[in-house]
Amino acid sequence: MSEDQRLIGHSVQRLFAERVDKAARERVEAGAFDDALWQRVVDNGFTRALATEEAGGIAATWSAAVPILHGIGYWQVPLPVPETMVAHLLLSLAGVEAPAGPIVLIEQGCGNTLRLIGGGSEPRLEGTVPHVAWARHAPTALVSSSERQLALVDLRQAAVRCEPHLDHARMPSDTLRFDGARCIAQAASPLALAQPVWTLGALTRALMVVGALESALEQSVRYATERVQFGKPIGRNQAIQQQLALMAGDTAAARMAALAAAADAPSVTARDAPAAPFSIAAAKVRAGEAATRAAGIAHQVHGAIGFTREHPLHFATRRLWAWRGQFGSDAWWAQALGRAAIAGGAAAFWPSLTRRRFDRAFDTLGP
Repeated sequence: MSEDQRLIGHSVQRLFAERVDKAARERVEAGAFDDALWQRVVDNGFTRALATEEAGGIAATWSAAVPILHGIGYWQVPLPVPETMVAHLLLSLAGVEAPAGPIVLIEQGCGNTLRLIGGGSEPRLEGTVPHVAWARHAPTALVSSSERQLALVDLRQAAVRCEPHLDHARMPSDTLRFDGARCIAQAASPLALAQPVWTLGALTRALMVVGALESALEQSVRYATERVQFGKPIGRNQAIQQQLALMAGDTAAARMAALAAAADAPSVTARDAPAAPFSIAAAKVRAGEAATRAAGIAHQVHGAIGFTREHPLHFATRRLWAWRGQFGSDAWWAQALGRAAIAGGAAAFWPSLTRRRFDRAFDTLGP
């Protein structure tokens, strides 16, 4: 563990372990926004950790910032921290001053009908974008266009309509309708990634899934140790031990894939990251598959109590179900990897795997 990871990890644990509990999560699920916790996150520098020093960040690598995203998953933190972290990174590299408050992310063409019209110095947005996490609580959105441009749009203007919806975790997952909405800033994308918002968003979800997996695994092992049936803890039953072993294996595999993706991801100090699309795709696939299997095992081990709102397990498992589909499901990313492998041909397959890079992959990831 690097010194940056150690320091960030200590701050993350101190804040989230103290401030994020069942009551805090339930308040947000009921429709509130935790302004006090958000301010603490901002004051600790988490939202700007990846940004340049000139923009108020510490130019952390993704590996150094892993404790933040892992902690959001482990403690099921109900805030748009990952989205704002990605936005601050991209805006600082592009030389655009980031606005205050939460920032949500939109990638043109990925499941939406968004169009950038007008061009020039006054671009405008038209179209519908579903499933925008935290849109109702954010004053600004960062849009990545198919022309590899970044645009900031004020979500409070009259030309933007927000329709509230919820994801599986009962967190905001809203639909935004743009009717000629004016962009307040525009710049060329500072990274070589074809779809930076979508790709880096997928990385955040893979790391968050790992945190939630570890939380669900710990709860399951603890319950299997404490729950006594027929005179002995249920964890002594070989069938339950086998299921917990499978869950632990999935969690470990997802963790290693996500850590490898974080190490390959672009940052302030390493903008050129040719292995990032491959590694992030692999991490999202592995994390999504693990989330599906592990959530089922966790509930089977807990039995009926695990399905109640009184037990905290559902905070982790509902987030696993929500996050596995955000910024592309495991099936979506597996198809992207498959298309890239086919395009490269048989001779390039093994070299591409060892380099974690398909040369003709991901020029565009598709809808």
